[in-house]
Order: sequence, then structure tokens, then C-alpha cells
Amino acid sequence: QVQLVESGGGSVPAGGSLRLSCAASGGTFSRYTMGWFRQAPGKEREFVGGVSRSSSSTYYTDSVKGRFTVSRDNAKNTMYLQMNSLKPEDTAVYYCASTPKGYSNATVYDPNEYDYWGQGTQVTVSS
Repeated sequence: QVQLVESGGGSVPAGGSLRLSCAASGGTFSRYTMGWFRQAPGKEREFVGGVSRSSSSTYYTDSVKGRFTVSRDNAKNTMYLQMNSLKPEDTAVYYCASTPKGYSNATVYDPNEYDYWGQGTQVTVSS
């Protein structure tokens, strides 16, 4: 059973930066496509970014392109989300997720494609 634990959330002013981490255990990390999602109060969970097993492919939702970077270190069983130029609308609980399915731009953004989820970490951006 794969377990995912997010960390690194917090409160920052607009324009600030945070780096989230997602530590995985219970499986072979390099065999999983990984994704970041977020959910703001009263809104549906939305895709933020994803990365393929070998880091050869990444995919982002339009609202974070150029500001957020997803990466992974398979030797450390950890995925990261570097968030720069944060905006108040980035405020949400951020979740990491994994799937044993191969990476595809057509499916990486779909939460239904993911089998395992972390508990989430809160990110609050003040104006």
C-alpha cells in the first residue's frame, strides 16, 4: 500500500515562494506517475501539475505555468512542487497523488486516474 505525506505548506504574502514535498513509502516510487492537486474552500479539487516516472514529462494547468515547477527525486522517493510568485488565488489545500499508470497528457490532470492520495497541506497566500 502506497502512503503519501505532504509537507512544506504555510502562509506567505503575495509574490512569495514555497516548496512543497511529497514523501512516498510502501511502493516502488519510480513506477508511479505523480501529480499535485489543490482544493480551495467551496471549490472542486483541481489539477496543478504532474510528472512522469522518469521526469521526462511534466504538465501544468494554465494558471500556474511559469510560476510552479514539479520535480521528483526517485532516489529519495519524493516529489516536489516549487511555487513562486504566489497569488492569493493559489490559497488551497494541496494534495499529492500517485498512479501506477503510465504518464499521458490526456489523463495526468484527471483525479480519477490516481489511486493514492496524501492528507494535504495548507497553503495560504495573503494579499
